[in-house]
Amino acid sequence: MNNVVKKMIVFSMVGIIQIGFSTSLLEASPLHNKLTSQQHGGDRHGQHDKDQDRRERERIENERHEREMKRRPNENDREWHERQRRENERHEENLRRIAHDILELILDK
Repeated sequence: MNNVVKKMIVFSMVGIIQIGFSTSLLEASPLHNKLTSQQHGGDRHGQHDKDQDRRERERIENERHEREMKRRPNENDREWHERQRRENERHEENLRRIAHDILELILDK
């Protein structure tokens, strides 16, 4: 019984020490520092510029997508539907890339 209590105390202390080390590492993490500076509103002007940039890029992509989705005079139905399928895939990928770039810019600040 005495051995079991000693082992529990030792393992509990080791666990507490590990929790202490991990919290200090998290506090010192550069990612944590970047997020807290943004949370305090330190870069509101830059955030507005990024949002405008994202909207502009999305608008340009949507216009391009709309042009590409229209049927061309020399296309048959099969070619048109195939081109629409490829264009939808490309459009989704471009929108994902725009969102990824914006998130990357936000997290790098």
